[in-house]
Amino acid sequence: MSPLMLLIILLGLSTLAYQIGKKKAFAVGKQAGGTRQLHSRPTYYGALTALWAGIPALLIYGFWIAFEPSVITKIVISGLPDEIRNIPADRLNLVVNDIKNLVTGNILSGQVSPAIQAAADHYRSLKFISSAALAVVSLSLAILGIIIVLKLIKPTLRARNQVERVLRIMIITCSCIAILTTIGIVFSVLYEAIRFFKVIPVSEFLFGLKWSPQMAIRAEQVGSSGAFGAVPVFLGTMLISAIAMMVAVPIGLMSAIYLSEYANKRFRDIAKPLMEILAGIPTVVYGFFAALTVAPLIRNSGSLIGLDVSSESALAAGLVMGIMIIPFVSSLSDDVINAVPQSLRDGAYGLGATKSETIRQVVIPAALPGIVGSILLAVSRAIGETMIVVMAAGLAANLTLNPLKTVTTVTVQIVTLLVGDQEFDSPKTMAAFALGLVLFLVTLCLNVIALHVVRKYREQYE
Repeated sequence: MSPLMLLIILLGLSTLAYQIGKKKAFAVGKQAGGTRQLHSRPTYYGALTALWAGIPALLIYGFWIAFEPSVITKIVISGLPDEIRNIPADRLNLVVNDIKNLVTGNILSGQVSPAIQAAADHYRSLKFISSAALAVVSLSLAILGIIIVLKLIKPTLRARNQVERVLRIMIITCSCIAILTTIGIVFSVLYEAIRFFKVIPVSEFLFGLKWSPQMAIRAEQVGSSGAFGAVPVFLGTMLISAIAMMVAVPIGLMSAIYLSEYANKRFRDIAKPLMEILAGIPTVVYGFFAALTVAPLIRNSGSLIGLDVSSESALAAGLVMGIMIIPFVSSLSDDVINAVPQSLRDGAYGLGATKSETIRQVVIPAALPGIVGSILLAVSRAIGETMIVVMAAGLAANLTLNPLKTVTTVTVQIVTLLVGDQEFDSPKTMAAFALGLVLFLVTLCLNVIALHVVRKYREQYE
C-alpha cells in the first residue's frame, strides 16, 4: 500500500469515527432520557472519537515516513560487500544513489554490478515490508482508538473539555513549530554568515564597491581572488524595488479607493477578481514578458530619443515587478478601507464634507495602519523577487542609480552563488548566507518602522 493511499484511508477512517462516535452519543443520550442528559453535545463525542482514531495513527505515520529512508539505507549499506562499504563517504553516497535509482526504475549511465543489483533488490524488499508494517500499525492504532472511545462514551464523559484541550495543544504545537522554524533559519544563516565574516572583513562586505565573487574553489581551477563589496548588490535591490513601488503603490491604492468608495457593486464584482488574477500568474511568465516585450520596448524607445539603454535594465524589471505586486497593495488596501466604520463617513457627511474630502481626511487616515501593512507586504515581495530580475535586469553588479543600466539584486546573487558544483567551505558560497542575513535585517527594520507607524495612528483614531 502506498503512503498516499494509506493517508487517505486514515483520514477516511477518522471521518467514519466521527459519525460512529456521534451516533453512539445519541444512543447513550436516548437511554439516559435525551441528549440534554449528556455533558457535551453529540458532535463533541464524535470529534473525540475522530481525534483518538486519527492523531496517534497520523503521528506514527509521520515519524515512520520521516525516518524510514535513513533506516532502510543503513540496513542496505550494512549488507554491502566490504570493498564497497569501506569506500570514502562521497563515493559511497554515489553508490547509494545508484541503488535508489535502480529501485525507482531510473536508467543508470554505467554497468550495474551484481552487488549493486542485489542491494537494490534488498532495498525494494525492505521498502515493501516497511510499507506493510506501517499500514498494519497505523490502521490498528486507529481502530483501537475508536474502540476505546466508544467504550468510554457515557453521559458523564467530558467530551467537550477533552476536545478543546487537544485542540489547544495542537494550536500551541503549531505555533511553537513556526517559532522554532524561524529561529532555526536565523541561526543557520547567522552561523554561515559568521564563517564568511571570518574570511572577509565585515567592513569590506558592507562598504566595498566591487562585487565579483567568482574565485577558484579547487587547486586545479583557474579563477580570480574574488571581490565581496556588496554595495552594488544592495543598491541594485533598492533601485528595482523603488521603481516597482512607484508603479504598484499609486495604482494599487487608487484602484482600492475607487473599488471601495466609487465603483458600483456590479463593476466591483468583475474588476476585483480580474485584478487579483495578476497575483496568480507565475513570476517566470512576468520574466518572459519583461525580457521579450518590455525591455525591447524601453530600449527602442530610448534609442529614438538618443538614450543609451542596456538590453537588460533596472527599469524593465522594476516596471514589470510593479505590475506584479499591484494586487498585493490593491486587494489588502481595499479590504482595510471597507473595514472603516460607516459611522465615520456619516459623521463627516453630517459636518458638510464632500465625498472626496471624507476619503482624504477621514477614511484614508483611519485605514492607514492597514494600508501601511499592505505596502510593507508589497515591499517584501519586491525585495524577494528573483525570476523577473534574472530575465530582465541581468546578473551584472553595477554601481549605478541609472535605471537604464543593468543591475542585480540580493536574491539573484544568492541563487547564482548556490547553483552548480560548489563547495560550502569557500567564501563564494558562504557570501550567499551573508547576503541573506543582511536581507533579513533589512526586512526586520521595515517591520519595526511599519509597526511604529501603525501604533501611532491607532492611538490617534481609536
